[in-house]
Amino acid sequence: MTAPRTIAAVQAAPARALPVPNLSVASAALWLSLTVLLAGLAYYFLGYDQGVVSVFGSDTHVHEFVHDARHFLGFPCH
Repeated sequence: MTAPRTIAAVQAAPARALPVPNLSVASAALWLSLTVLLAGLAYYFLGYDQGVVSVFGSDTHVHEFVHDARHFLGFPCH
């Protein structure tokens, strides 16, 4: 059985340093580009994908799937 740690023992313990990942400029640019692309797609499907401007034609399955999220985020749809 281990002895309980006291507050003094916890405070005296050295802080562990977390390793920082080494990101090159090209790697950071790639991650930023992918993030912007995914955010743009999410914004389109949540905000603008309706029957008239839909990439799926007059199919409204995507619109109905994200319908409540549209209202929560303040996008009008009807």
